[in-house]
Amino acid sequence: MPDFEALIRAVPDFPKPGVIFRNMSPLLADAGSFARCIDALAEPWQGSGVQAVCGIESRGFIFGSALAQKLHAGFVPLRKPGKLPPPVVSVDYALEYGVDRLEARNDALHSNERVLIVDDVLATGGTLDAACRLVDAIGATLVGASVVIELDALQGRRRLPPAMRLHALMHY
Repeated sequence: MPDFEALIRAVPDFPKPGVIFRNMSPLLADAGSFARCIDALAEPWQGSGVQAVCGIESRGFIFGSALAQKLHAGFVPLRKPGKLPPPVVSVDYALEYGVDRLEARNDALHSNERVLIVDDVLATGGTLDAACRLVDAIGATLVGASVVIELDALQGRRRLPPAMRLHALMHY
């Protein structure tokens, strides 16, 4: 993925001091690189029978919807609280200072439907773990997850189910 890394901008001290934000806007703005990024995200899942791609709010929507199209699958948004009409299924997860929640419509996925979860970045793993638990609560079958960037030092992979397949395009 040589052209991908060159298009990811490190923004120090955003959104707070000590954090290095990985700005993917240049990658998204470059049509050819964005297409190659989606191809690379899709590659390990070709032929795996993925029926739905769940994208985590908000940048997971961008990558997830394009990936769903590439895999000939449906797209399901996993949203923050209060963004979807009821009835919803929800899962709470811990943040550094507090708790947040992910929600999906209770009819968004079907029992045993084969699901791939997509997000832009795997950091501490809390959000991706919550997405896995949400898919399970709905009764679908988790095939795995893809992320554009994994921040290795934060060890987010450790919070995920041990047998889960995780595909990361870049590591920082």
